[in-house]
Amino acid sequence: MSRPIRAALGIALALASTAAVAGPQEDARAQNAVRVLTDIQAIPESAIPDKLFDEARAVLVVPDAIKAGLVIGGRRGHGLLSIKTADGTWSNPAFVTLTGGSIGFQAGVQSADIVLVFRSERGLESIVNGKFTLGADAGVAAGPVGRNASAATDGEMKAEIWSWSRARGLFAGVALDGAVLSIDDAADESVYGRDTTPRMIFESRAPQAPSPDVVSFRDALEEASATARARRTESDAPAASPAAAPMNAPAPAASTPATTAPATTTPLPDATPPPVQ
Repeated sequence: MSRPIRAALGIALALASTAAVAGPQEDARAQNAVRVLTDIQAIPESAIPDKLFDEARAVLVVPDAIKAGLVIGGRRGHGLLSIKTADGTWSNPAFVTLTGGSIGFQAGVQSADIVLVFRSERGLESIVNGKFTLGADAGVAAGPVGRNASAATDGEMKAEIWSWSRARGLFAGVALDGAVLSIDDAADESVYGRDTTPRMIFESRAPQAPSPDVVSFRDALEEASATARARRTESDAPAASPAAAPMNAPAPAASTPATTAPATTTPLPDATPPPVQ
């Protein structure tokens, strides 16, 4: 094989190694995350409130998290995390794992979809820089449900993260204290290339572009945000007031009573009989 041909093959292999191809496992995780996000927003009774979605700093979706236990229980799930950038758009997602344990009288296995909405930067920095424990590193509270639900704060005004879960049926607020979030570096490198960090993903500096399935999670967040903003704008618009009459408009003419003919009287005949002759 000649040297030019070997060089051409080397270049082709190098390009192939950086192709934007995620593994089937990562694509499936992204598809399931989009499904969960679409489901929670499609049901008014369980949707993330528009105000909260509009103010969110990040959204994490963990589809099919498994909770198993017999006296000592645990939870394990794999999800996607996107942050809202400075210009208000959503970033490409990083892959995250959720693990947590509990002790108590419990038995059985349960699969649940989990959604977390971050309201502050502090929790995000902890995730990017390492592991993050819900409830310890930042307050987490069961999320309100319904698009018009009040979502200003929890009862203690300390919640930085709101959480929802769907084990069966509708989504409902759930407490997840003690669960640990950490970056799934292996999945990130499979999707975005070697030595990719979460910060590189969020800032669009990853070595390679993600697959369309992974990008669809970001697109679903963009669509949900746009819908929430449109609903809030519509609900905040002042109601149209009745049109006022011009200041110089002539007063309406008073109605003129109908003219009646003057009454006439006819003298009555004299009722006294004439004198007898």
